Amino acid sequence: MTDANAQGTAAHTQPTSDGSGRTAPNRPAAITRHYDAPDADCVRGSEYSEILALETERRKRAAEHRRKRGHAHPEREHADHGQPEQERSHGERHGHGKGHGHGKGHGAHHGHRLDEDSGLAHIRRDLADSVATRADSLTAILKAIHTHPETAYEEYFASRTLVDAVREAYPNLSNPNLKIEYPAFGLDTAFKVELTSADYDPAKHRTIAILSEYDALPGIGHGCGHNVIAVSGLGAFLALADALATGPEAFSGRVLYYGTPAEESDAGKELMARAGAFEQVDAAIMVHPYFIDVADQAWLGRRECRVTYTGVSAHASSHPFMGRNALDAANLAYQGLGLLRQQIPGSDRIHAIIDHGGDAPNLIPASASLHINIRSKYAPTLRALSRRVEEVLRGAALMAGVSAEVTWDSSPMTMPVRTNRPLLKRWVSAQRSVGRHPYPPGTVSDTLAASTDFGNVSLRVPGIHPLIQIAPEGTGMHTVEFAHCADTPAAVDAALDAAFGLASVALDFLVDDELADAVRADFEASGGAVDVEGYFSGM
Repeated sequence: MTDANAQGTAAHTQPTSDGSGRTAPNRPAAITRHYDAPDADCVRGSEYSEILALETERRKRAAEHRRKRGHAHPEREHADHGQPEQERSHGERHGHGKGHGHGKGHGAHHGHRLDEDSGLAHIRRDLADSVATRADSLTAILKAIHTHPETAYEEYFASRTLVDAVREAYPNLSNPNLKIEYPAFGLDTAFKVELTSADYDPAKHRTIAILSEYDALPGIGHGCGHNVIAVSGLGAFLALADALATGPEAFSGRVLYYGTPAEESDAGKELMARAGAFEQVDAAIMVHPYFIDVADQAWLGRRECRVTYTGVSAHASSHPFMGRNALDAANLAYQGLGLLRQQIPGSDRIHAIIDHGGDAPNLIPASASLHINIRSKYAPTLRALSRRVEEVLRGAALMAGVSAEVTWDSSPMTMPVRTNRPLLKRWVSAQRSVGRHPYPPGTVSDTLAASTDFGNVSLRVPGIHPLIQIAPEGTGMHTVEFAHCADTPAAVDAALDAAFGLASVALDFLVDDELADAVRADFEASGGAVDVEGYFSGM
C-alpha cells in the first residue's frame, strides 16, 4: 500500500542476552509506518473474489465426491478424496513392546509406481517393525519431554534428548550415512540431522524433511502435545534410517530431520527458513495431536500489530481543550476493529487489547497503544485484512487529531497452511493400515481454526500437517486437560502410529516418481512457492 504521508522504517533488532549467558536469536526486521494525516483510500472487497472462487470450486468438488460415494456414512466418510477403499490388515495394536500394525496395499494409485509386490511392502514392514522395536525408548522420550516442559527457545532438554536418541541409535553415524548439526540455523535449540542413501545424488534424487516440535506453553506445559510431535518425527526418522541400515537399496534420496523450536510464540520455522533450512528441500511433513483423527483442517495465517497513538497532554479539568487525547484514538480504533468484523469472512479473526491508556485520570493521555493479532485462511486475505485493519487505525488517529505509529510483525508472522493433496492421500492410506480412519478435510469448522508456523513452510515447499487423536472429542488444545492427555497410552499410540505414517509417506515420496510429479503439480496449481519473507513488504 502506498501512502504519501506514511514514513516507513524497518525496526532492526539485535541479539540480546536474557541474563543467562545465552544469546537470543536474531529477530527479523519489523515493519513500522508513521502516519501524520492518513488519506481516504478504501480497501474494497475485490481482494476476496479470487478466494471466493477457489472456495466455491472446493465445495463443488467436495459435493461431487460425496455424490459419488453415496454409500459412505456421511458422518464418517473416509478422507481419500475419491480413492477406492484400500485393502488393509488390522495388525496387532502396538503399545509398550507390542507389534506395530501394518498393512498390505498402501495405495491403489494410478500410473506407474514401485509395486508393493516388488519390495515396497517389505520395506514398509521394516518401517513398522522399527517403530515397534523402538516403542519403549520412544515412549520414554515422550514422557521425559512431557515432564520437562520448556517454552520458546528454552527447549534445551527436549532438543538434546532427541539428538542424543539419534546418536545412541547410530553412534558412529555410518551405515547409514548420517550427519548431525546441533545447534543449527542460528538457533540454540534447533537441530538438523541428515540421512542419505549410499547412491544419493542431489541432481537425481529427492529430499524430504520430517519436522519435530517440542516447545511448551507457559504455565500449562504440553497443552498442545508437542512432546507427541517430537516423538512422531523422531520415530519416523529412525525407522527410515533403520531401513537403510538393513538394506541400502531400500530407497535413494535424502531425509532431513529438523528440530524446530518456538512454534507457540515466535514462528521458529520462519527463522529457520530465512537461514536456508528449506532450500533444496522437495517436501516437508509433520503431524499434530488433536481430539479426533482428521486428515486436514484450516490453519489460519497470523500477524501481530502494535499501534501507538501520540497526542498532547493537558489538565483534564482546567484545560481539556488544550489536549489531544491519545486514549480517544485507542478507543475509536478498538471500536472500529469490532465493527470491521461484520465485513470479513467468518474464518478471519481480529483480537486486540488496549495495553496502555494514560497515567492519571486527571490528565488527557498523551500516549495510548493497542496490541492486535489478526488471522485469515489464505495469504491474500491475510494481506487484505492487514490493509483494512491499518486503515481503521489510521482513521482513529484522524478522528482524534493525533499521530499514529503502526508496527507489524515484531514477532514473525505465521502463514496459512497449504496442504498437498497427493501427500495427504498417502498419509490417509498409511493410517488406515494401522486401524485409524481420519475424517476428511472440512470436518472441522473453519471457525475452530488456529495458527501454526508450518504454514510458512508449506508456502515454500509441498507439505502436510494432519492431525491425530490423543484426547477425547471436544477437548480443547492449550488447556491443562489436553496437557494431561499428552502423557497417556492414547498419546503413545498416536505418536507411534504417526511415526509409521510419516515414515511411510516419506518412503513413497522418495521412491515413487509419479507421486513426486503429482506433488509438484498440486503445489504449482495451488500457487507455487511464495516469497513469504517479502509477502507483506509492499502492503
